[in-house]
Amino acid sequence: MGLASLVTIVLMGVATYATRILGYLLLGDRVPNPRLRALMQVAPGCVLVSAIAPSFATTNLADLLGLGITVLAATRLPTLPTVLVGVVCTGLLRHWLPGAL
Repeated sequence: MGLASLVTIVLMGVATYATRILGYLLLGDRVPNPRLRALMQVAPGCVLVSAIAPSFATTNLADLLGLGITVLAATRLPTLPTVLVGVVCTGLLRHWLPGAL
């Protein structure tokens, strides 16, 4: 793994954590209304989606199949297992289908 990849992963982790905690820090002791609370709960997912969005614009068969499996897993599983399923499946498909178009 290159330095750029490591920095990207760390910064994405920081951005995800920041979106989760920043709202609570800014609000202090005030109680957010249900709409704001719902927004604060989905913000980290939006950061995660921005990381996988480039996969939608690929012609690589392994990536497209991995994306499909991940979307299917997302309809049945919570976020963390969905991410794990997506990463493992895409990695295996890239190994089994090298250079697939």
